[in-house]
Amino acid sequence: MRLLLRFVGFLFAAGTILFLVGVAAAAGLIWHFSKDLPDYSQLQNYEPPVMTRVHASDGSLLGEYAKERRLYLPIQAVPKLVINAFLAAEDKNFYEHGGIDYSGMARAALLYAQNYGSNKRPQGASTITQQVAKNFLLTNEVSFTRKIKEALLAMRIERAYSKDKILELYLNEIYLGLGAYGIAAASLVYFDKSVNELTVAEAAYLAALPKAPSTLHPVKNHDRAVERRDYVIDRLLENGWIKQADADKARKDPLIVTSRANGAHTFAGEYFAEEVRRDLFERYGEKKLYEGGLSVRTTLDPKLQAIARKTMANGLVNYDEAQGWRGAISKLDISGDWGVKLADVKSLSDIAPWRMAVVLESDDKSARIGFQPGRELGGAVSKERQTGLITLDGVKWAKTASGPTRGHAATKVSQVLSPGDVIYADPLIGKDGQTVEGEYRLRQLPLVSGAMVAMDPRTGRVLAMVGGFSFDQSQFNRATQAYRQPGSSFKPIVYSTALDNGYTPSTVVVDAPIEIDQGQGSGVWRPENYSKEKYYGPQTLRNALRLSLNTVTVRLAQDIGMPLIGEYAKRFGVYDELPNYLSYALGAGETTVLRMVTAYSMFDNGGRRVKPTLIDRIQDRYGHTIYKHDTRECRGCDAPEGWKNQPEPQLIDHRERVLDSMTAYQITSMMEGVVQAGTATVMRDVGKPIAGKTGTTNDQKDAWFIGFSPDLVVGVYMGYDKPRNLGRTATGGHLAAPIARDFMKIALADKPATPFSPPPGIKLVRVDAKTGMRAGPGDTGRTILEAFKPGTAPPDNYSVIGVADPDGRQPQSLPDADRSLFRPGTGGLY
Repeated sequence: MRLLLRFVGFLFAAGTILFLVGVAAAAGLIWHFSKDLPDYSQLQNYEPPVMTRVHASDGSLLGEYAKERRLYLPIQAVPKLVINAFLAAEDKNFYEHGGIDYSGMARAALLYAQNYGSNKRPQGASTITQQVAKNFLLTNEVSFTRKIKEALLAMRIERAYSKDKILELYLNEIYLGLGAYGIAAASLVYFDKSVNELTVAEAAYLAALPKAPSTLHPVKNHDRAVERRDYVIDRLLENGWIKQADADKARKDPLIVTSRANGAHTFAGEYFAEEVRRDLFERYGEKKLYEGGLSVRTTLDPKLQAIARKTMANGLVNYDEAQGWRGAISKLDISGDWGVKLADVKSLSDIAPWRMAVVLESDDKSARIGFQPGRELGGAVSKERQTGLITLDGVKWAKTASGPTRGHAATKVSQVLSPGDVIYADPLIGKDGQTVEGEYRLRQLPLVSGAMVAMDPRTGRVLAMVGGFSFDQSQFNRATQAYRQPGSSFKPIVYSTALDNGYTPSTVVVDAPIEIDQGQGSGVWRPENYSKEKYYGPQTLRNALRLSLNTVTVRLAQDIGMPLIGEYAKRFGVYDELPNYLSYALGAGETTVLRMVTAYSMFDNGGRRVKPTLIDRIQDRYGHTIYKHDTRECRGCDAPEGWKNQPEPQLIDHRERVLDSMTAYQITSMMEGVVQAGTATVMRDVGKPIAGKTGTTNDQKDAWFIGFSPDLVVGVYMGYDKPRNLGRTATGGHLAAPIARDFMKIALADKPATPFSPPPGIKLVRVDAKTGMRAGPGDTGRTILEAFKPGTAPPDNYSVIGVADPDGRQPQSLPDADRSLFRPGTGGLY
């Protein structure tokens, strides 16, 4: 008995010693692995990389920019269904354990022992808290060391943070495939829905992804993805979080993914979105743009943008088709499965309803074409094959562009198309304006390009912007990046300079040949009117602008001086610095469409400075406004005690005035004359009060029109990226103005015909339309109401700028307009 007691005592002592050694060893291990653990307190102030989202003015999504596509959702905004789905899939005991699930660890250890030596990856037993520790503070290294550190961190995190905070971090950080981080981004990427719209089946699929998103791809590994989704549905049912009927329905739901595109989401808004992205990059840098979670409200009007895109594209295509058919894009071997081969040909994604196609058969009457098939989410070519017909009606425009038969229209389809030709086509529109079923029209990508900008003249908000025919073809934005000569569309700057400095719309300047010695061996410059040999003699400034007379503009620029014109051009933002050469008065400098539209906005709004903007407001990830474009002071807007019959709030505009309001009205009235009876008469079709000016450069390389109503300014430019002649009759009035007309007809269709309002103090006096002199009581045939500032009046005699007597003296008046004085070769002209 005594021996037994001694043996028991020995065992107890040995056990105690072993226990103490074990505790010491465990304590030592904990101390060893704890001493270099990451600081978990950083989770408190953790700011994950969140995507920047850009919205149009109506709130529709325009673009998303991120390196990791993530939207951060507070746990309160996550639906219970989504939370339960992730708990069912990852950690059903999350709200019960203290950071470590010991039963789960035992199962993982048993499985590891069974698979020992098989080279299989060990099964994890990580709780959600452990995954937070790993994802935020550790690496993905597969080792016992990392697992020990993970467990230690998990216990510390559980003591420091609430369960909801830990779950919030997890649901926003976890990678779920297809570039999506967090449940909010994944919901958009996979299903184009917010998390609040997810069905049971969709929530279950997202919850299935954290284990292995690449092996649960909805297309590449469809069956496995459905199997794992159904497993999560079963766990939801088992835990009592959904009903049996919901589970049965969810298992039957097909796994269909609605892929959400990156980049611009508003059709035709790609150039605008990219311009906003560049602006944000310059303001805040790369990290803030792609990780800062900015919310950007832009000025884009989606309806106007769609109209601008369509009218601009139509204008470019109409001009290009008039030049003739240049041939197929490429040639394709159509033997075998032509769809797979055609799918590999790069096509433009932003020119709908145009579609790439290949000619399968052709004869005299028609050609059968096969359209490029789409690709599924996994990249595989769709098995669907669509075909259509191009008849003679679809190729009538395709006259030969070069060679001995240049300009000849096609009489047979086979003259234009042959099997293997890769082309673009879109639905054929019949004479009744309806789509002809099954028939298509041949298209070709235009070589000519251009740009359009539509702006609110009072605020500078860019409502629409088109930077070219296709952003997918060229990301070069011709509205903001292409510096081209504006030609005669610059003349209103010259004339407004004169009007702001003592001249009137009735000031008379001679239109006649002129020679200017440019000095320093540069030779003699002889500016000419567009009509070359045609000169009109003495002309009022109004008529000179209406007819876009170059020699009058040059004489006027001589009279007021180029330095003053350069100062006004800088005020208006057209040029940063304008050289003191008279040719620049005719628009020889280079500027952009956006700058020109901004300048005309200042004419339209009465002379107030306008700063163009594509952005209304920027908010940071917490909703704080960090930028807003509108800097006006609102007096009385802050009413903390509510409405108590106080005076209405007032908006105080502190913006600089760059042009006298009466001058702005005078030049606007003169540009109305350009539309009514000048170089832009095509704009009369809009049926509303419109003012504007055309522009055409030397050798017809650039065609411009900038015009405006009281509430909208539109600028259009057309030209080749590598400047070349557009054609003998290619003027701003023939090419650019019709595009602006088509846009404004639709954009202003529902707007009242509001006239331009004269400012207080302006005097409207009836004058002779030809001479500018005050009209007499009996003059009724050719009189107009002209705008004069206080202290100015119509001339009582005929004073002409630009005529000298034989002795070289400049007379102040010319009693009679003797046209013989202004013929080429007549002395006394300069």
